[in-house]
Parts: sequence; structure tokens; C-alpha cells
Amino acid sequence: MADHSDSHTGDRRSRGSRAGRPDPADLRQLADSPVSLRRIARLFAPHRATLAVVVALIVLSSAVGLAQPFLVRHVIDEALPRQDVRLLLLLVGAMLGVAVATAVIGVVQTWLSTAVGQRVMHRLRSDLFAHLQRQSLGFFTRTRGGEVQSRLVNDIGSMQGVVTQTATSIAANLTVVVGTAVAMVALSWRLALLSLVVLPPAVLLTRQVARMRHRVTGERQRRLADLHVQIEEGLSVSGVLLTKTLGASPRLTARFEETSADLVGLEIRSRLAGRWRMATMNVVFAAVPAAIYLAAGFPATSGGMTIGTLVAFIALQGNLFRPLMGLLNVGVDLTASMALFSRIFEYSDLPVEIDEPATPSRLSRDEAAGEVRFEAVGFAYDAGRPVLSGIDLHVPAGSTLALVGETGSGKSTLASLVPRLHDATTGRVTIDGVDVRDLALTDLADLVGVVTQETYLMHASVRDNLRHARPDATDEQIEQAAREARIHDLISSLPEGYDTVVGSRGHRFSGGEQQRLAIARTLLRDPAVLVLDEATSALDNETERSILATLDDVTRTRTTITIAHRLSTVRNADRIAVLHRGRVVETGTHEELLLLGGRYADLVRGGLQRERVAA
Repeated sequence: MADHSDSHTGDRRSRGSRAGRPDPADLRQLADSPVSLRRIARLFAPHRATLAVVVALIVLSSAVGLAQPFLVRHVIDEALPRQDVRLLLLLVGAMLGVAVATAVIGVVQTWLSTAVGQRVMHRLRSDLFAHLQRQSLGFFTRTRGGEVQSRLVNDIGSMQGVVTQTATSIAANLTVVVGTAVAMVALSWRLALLSLVVLPPAVLLTRQVARMRHRVTGERQRRLADLHVQIEEGLSVSGVLLTKTLGASPRLTARFEETSADLVGLEIRSRLAGRWRMATMNVVFAAVPAAIYLAAGFPATSGGMTIGTLVAFIALQGNLFRPLMGLLNVGVDLTASMALFSRIFEYSDLPVEIDEPATPSRLSRDEAAGEVRFEAVGFAYDAGRPVLSGIDLHVPAGSTLALVGETGSGKSTLASLVPRLHDATTGRVTIDGVDVRDLALTDLADLVGVVTQETYLMHASVRDNLRHARPDATDEQIEQAAREARIHDLISSLPEGYDTVVGSRGHRFSGGEQQRLAIARTLLRDPAVLVLDEATSALDNETERSILATLDDVTRTRTTITIAHRLSTVRNADRIAVLHRGRVVETGTHEELLLLGGRYADLVRGGLQRERVAA
């Protein structure tokens, strides 16, 4: 499950901005992975001209908007007292023109800034997806479920707000505040000075109330997250099964009730804090104009101000508070935005453990015989803790090698070195004498086909799932691969045949049926080397015998490396290698190893005993 903070990046940014202080999670992120403004600027460098137009439009919109109060002053002080209809029509028309102009400029500015944000987001998203595709299998086993999706979707999606909200709001707020302050001074420097004296304590009071609400809201979000976790853990199929078998229902119900009761109090406090914030802002909005009206009534402070000037000044002052608050939160917005980019760059800077060779050797499927060699191969997931040591094996082209051994002996790890799911730490693995690390990854994928114990089927039709392995495959080739995997008859019996939608993770098919679909998908690629890692583990004995008979026909034309715990899967292999603690301790045929009476004989006796018990 994705971390709660990962899936609510945008929420964090908005909560931090309201509180007037950076979110601690953003500060931790930047401390762990600093990011420079220069690097962010490079992302937007191709769009410099468009961004310059956006900034110019923001300044123009703010400047045009400032004309409105001055037009109102002329209407009140000149057009209305003189009953000058022509001037009145002119001024009213100008007011309407200002409104239309600012609206049009706003639409154009939003269109341009959104277009820039979307293009940058598209480039980032595509580059990050391609970069993550190049990561080794080890990266995905080390990474929490949902974390990759969160950064690719949520973080990059939230980046749109950096352009359309953070950057543009800073420019707009700065322009409005500076322009409004200048206009207020031009109208009445005395009242402008009064506004500047009154505004700081009003802003401070509002920020204090916002911080109080932030604390309550943060606690409410945490308790709400707890509630979601309890619902998921307690009401999922697996959770209900565990609860019933452990008799834990009363305890879970009491815990849920406690969390729900906590949320009642937090929700009330959150609502009250929000109401206090709104009330504070309403008081500020009323108090500042009231002070200005009061000052305008005294000759010492009014300076002979006209009614129109007073109305225009009040209108300007009313437009000052919100952009001023926005500017005070610039630090928070920048911190949140930088943290967002930091999270994205953290993944895009990941080193590629298994990369394309600088000068790849070419070995096409048509040329390949499929001879595989392991030469002094060693492998370690962590330094100083070898999983494989000194592996020397030769698999002639067209032959079958079976890898056997107890759990944790290194069988799957050894097999994974052939398709470069991992790279050997020492030694090398070759196909037809070429180190697999020197082959282009596309060539290697054409040469080596892999079927694992864990099948993965997409939410698409059967045909599309099979064609995923070979996009140019014809329907006849797809059906032939299905026949070889003994799944064609089942597919044909479905109401929609090969157009039947598999469903999420293949839920419409049993485990054995999914395994046969995976085998068909791999056979469709027609690889020179076939790696079967517990590929028949989900099959019943009868289906397994049928599949093995098919694989016997298929493996005559290709090299096969198979891993299995069932004796029936490995006994007919041309050569069997027995692994123990990462080393090959025995090799030979089934009969030779039985006569040897060593570890393989022990494994066979244990395997036969399990088969009899299962039967």
C-alpha cells in the first residue's frame, strides 16, 4: 500500500500553505535529497519565451485591474455630480472594458501556463517511466508497494500546480501588492500609511488562527488514516478470515469505535478552528475599512479627500489583503514545490544497475544456437553475503538443465542471471560464447524466454495478453502457442473466445490456467533459451504431465533451464545440477545421481515421500 503521505502530496502543500509554515515532511525530504533551482530551471528552459509571455500577461492583467478604482472615483466625483451623461457612459464603458480585458488576459495566461506545465509534466513522466523500466528487479523488490506509482502519478501530477499556482500566484500577488500600494499612496499617502500600520497585526492574527487549525487538521488526518487502515484490514476478505479464525472481532470493533470517537472531537475542533479563522478574517476585512472611514472623517488625516477618492481607496485596500497573505506564504509554497521536485529527481537519479552495453554485440534469434555457460559465476545481493559462489556449468544448445536444491540454495537466482534480471557479481554468463552483459537488451529478450511461478496477466483480452509477448503475431500463431500450452480448448469454450477479458490479475482463470497462459505467451516469442522457474507449480499432476509432454516437444529445439521441486519435472532432464548454499555440489543425470547416493538422492527420497502423502 502506498504511504499515506505519498498519496496526498497536494494535500500537504495546501495544508502547509494555510498554516504559514513549511510541512516537516517537505523539510525532511529536502534535507535528505537537496535540489537546486538551476536544475528545475533547466526543465522549463525550452519554454522560456512562453513563460515570459505569461509573466507579461500577469503584470498587464494586474495593471489593467488597478484602473478600476480610479474609474469609480471619476464616476463619483465628476460624472454623477455634473450629470455628465457622455462622461458617465465613457467611464462605465471603460469599466466594462477593464473587466473584459482582465478576463481575456486571465484565460490566455491560464492556457499558456497550463500548456507549459503539462508539457514539462509529460516529459518528466515519460522520462521517469522509461528510467524506472531500466531498473533491476532488485529495485522493485526493495521498494514499497505503491511508492513508484505515487511518485510517477501523484508527485508529477501535483507538479502542475507549481506552474499554474505557485509560480503564477507569486508573480500575480507581487504585482498586485506593489501596484496597489503605489496606487494607494497616489490616492492618499495618509490613509496608505494607516493601512500599513493596521495590516501587520491583522495578518499576524489570521496566521495564528490558521496555525491552530493546521494542528487540529493534521491530527484529524492522522486519525482518519488510522480509520481507513482499520477498515481495510478488518473488512477485506483476508482480514475477515484472519479475524474470524483468531476470534479478534470484539477487539477490532472496540479499536474502531475508539478511533471513530476520537474523530468526533477532532472534527468539531477542526470546524470551530475553521470558523474562528473565517471570523478573524471577517473582523479584519471590516476593521481596516472602518479605520479608514474614521480617518477620512478627521480633517487632520483626510487631507481634503473626496468621496470618490475614499471609495476608490477602500476598493484598492480590499484587494491588498489576500495577495499579501499569499506573498507571506511564498517560503512555504517554494519549500513544498522544491520537495516535490526532490522526490521526482530522487527516482530519476537512481543509477541503472543493468544497463545497455556501450557497444553491444549482436546475436539475432535466427543465428543463435542457445548454448549457455556459467563461468566462475558468483552473486551477492549485499556486499559480503554471497548467494552464489564459483558456479561452472555448461548447457549445450538444445539440451535441458534442471536445477534442484532446498529452498534458499540459489536456484532461482542462478537462473535469473541468464535473462539479466540480475547481473553476476563475479564471473560471467554467456550465450553462444557472448557475455549476456554485452548483448543489447532487446536481443537478449528475443533470445531468452522466462516463465516464473508468479504469473502476471493484464486486464485485457486473452489475445492481447498473449500478443503482449509478440505484437506482430498473427491469430494463427497465437492459437498455435495456446495449443502447445494445452490452453486452446479452454479459451475456445469461453463465450467470447480469445476476446474474453482476463480480468484484473487474471481472476477469471484458475492458478493452473493462468500458468498455462503464461507458458503460451512465452512460447509465442519462440526463444532460443527457455527458463522455467517453478513454471508448473500451480498445475495438478494430470495437467502437469500434459504440459511436460508439450515442453518435451518444445525443448527439443531450444535450450531449457528448469527449476522445480517435483521429481517428475526434472527426472528427464539431460543434466541435473544440485545446489547447496550457493554452490554446485553434484551434477549428472537422474540415474547417475541416484547411484551416487548423495544430496540429490536425499532430495528424491524426500520428494517421493511428499508425493505419496499428497496422493
